Order: sequence, then structure tokens, then C-alpha cells
Amino acid sequence: MRILVTDKTHPVLPDMLRAAGHEVTVDTSLDYDSLLARVGDYDALVVRSKIIIDRNFLDQARHLKCIGRVGAGMETIDVDYAESLGIRCLNSPEGNRDAVGEHAVGLLLALFDHIARADAEVRQGLWQREANRGLEVKGKTVGVIGFGNMGRAFAQRLRGFECTVVAYDKYKPAGYAPEWVEEVTLDELQRRADVVSLHVPLTDETHYMVDAAFLHAFAKDIFLINTARGPVVKTGDLVAALEEGKVQGAALDVLEYEDMSKDGLQESLAERLTSLLSQRVVLTPHVAGWTVESKEKLARVLAEKIISVTNSSPKLGEVPKGRRSVSIC
Repeated sequence: MRILVTDKTHPVLPDMLRAAGHEVTVDTSLDYDSLLARVGDYDALVVRSKIIIDRNFLDQARHLKCIGRVGAGMETIDVDYAESLGIRCLNSPEGNRDAVGEHAVGLLLALFDHIARADAEVRQGLWQREANRGLEVKGKTVGVIGFGNMGRAFAQRLRGFECTVVAYDKYKPAGYAPEWVEEVTLDELQRRADVVSLHVPLTDETHYMVDAAFLHAFAKDIFLINTARGPVVKTGDLVAALEEGKVQGAALDVLEYEDMSKDGLQESLAERLTSLLSQRVVLTPHVAGWTVESKEKLARVLAEKIISVTNSSPKLGEVPKGRRSVSIC
């Protein structure tokens, strides 16, 4: 196949694809319009989040048979429409689940032990021990919402802390969790949890899932961790809950005000971001899955999937006639 890689990735990905016999072009300078002008020459795309693959794009990509996403989130691709055209959509969450699991634990410890605040104070010459008295994870109940690759990795790393881990995932049949994790309803998780960690994709259903009603449904005053996607949390409602004490602290690797296409924050930040910064919040710049190891693993996993799909689909390289049949991996 003719494959176009449109964003930065580990060189293992194009190397593996070429070794499997594919023709690979790497061009990270493309924007939406320039990619649209060239996509007709390719059978497959490898993307990250820089370019939105929408219905208009897919309608004009008449030869496209496969889209690979280096990473987990697929919100920049209209997957449902791509499926209806028979375009195989692949991602590689297995590649950075370990990194996300470890980072989420780090955020939890940073919240409980006031690590960021204490570090800043010591650098200013302050030595405030009592003000930075922390909490122990042992004995707490940690609620994991979304038990895919990331949620499972986080739960696995909590096992040694001797805490109770409860999980909620509405899309998985009973029996999805290992023996040290309790599968519960959302109502039960909200009744029992001291800490809530979000591991859901960004969809129409999860957009602003965490709002005022969601937060006030918890029986306890909670700590919130988000390593999923920023718009899962309604920032204004989180700020209000922090001010009220309903949320005791939040650790956010992702923000509602993130510009995924430019890999940064929006140029004009809302006042609520300023309000957020004044609260009991630990922030990192969307790096939960961003490790030296995960960079290679994300690329390797996706390359393996693309190669597997092409090997198992002898007609994948053929130019379709008319509309395509539904197909997804």
C-alpha cells in the first residue's frame, strides 16, 4: 500500500511498514487543505491529532482504506462515517497505557502529599510542615471510570497501596475487572469513592460528563484525576466544586482549553482557567502517556496492526468501486 504519515512519530513505524513491503511517505508539514489535495494518492494515512478527519475529508478520499492513529484518542476522526465507507480505523492505546497508569499514580500522590505546593514553598524559603501534612492512599477507595487500557493500567499499579479499587464501565460485560477490582454501578462508585480517576474517550456522551450534577452526586468530598480528555470535565463546574470543598483537590493532565491541533493551549484563555489555577490543583501539560518508552511502543503497536490488517485482508489494496462496505479493526 501507499501510506502517508502526517505527523511526528518514532521512526520504527515507517521502518516497519517499509520492511513489510509498503511505500511510505512522511510529510509533517501538511495542514487540512494540503492533505486533502494529496490524499487521493494514498491507500492509508497515519495521523495524530493535528488534522481533523471529518466527513468532507472522507468523501474526497476515494482510495483511502485505512487510517492509523498514533495514540488512543479517536475524537479527531469521524470513525462512524469512516466505518460506513469501509475504511479501517486503527489506534494504539496499548503503547502508552503503562505511561498513563504510572502518571495517574504520580498525580494521586502529588495531590495527597501536596508535592507541587511544598516544592514551590521550599524554593521560596518556606518550611511549612504542618500546612503540608498529607494523606495516605492506604485505606481509601479509588473509583476508576472507564476500564479500558488506561483504567486497567492505573488500577494494576494501585494494587500495592492496599486501597480499595472500584470500577465502572458501562460498555463492558460483567467480569471485565481482575480480582482485586470491584465492578460497580456509577451510583455505587459515587457513594463509596474518595478518589475518582477518569479514563474515558471523548465522545458526545462523555463531553462535559463531569459537571455540577455529577460532582454533587458523590457522597464524600472527593479528589479528581483526569488523564483522559479535557472536555470530559466542565471546568466552570469543577472550579465551583473546588471553591465549595466538594472537590478537595484535582489533578489534571488535560484541560478543556487545550488546542489539540496546535499541541498547546488556546490563544485566548477563558477566565475560568485563571480561576482554576488559584485552586487546589496539580497540572501537567498532557504528558501522562508521553514517555521515551511510549513513543516507540505507540509507533510499534500501530505498525504491527497495520501490517496485520494488510496481511489478513487480501483485497485491502484494491480500489473500491462505488461505496465501500463496513469494515473496522
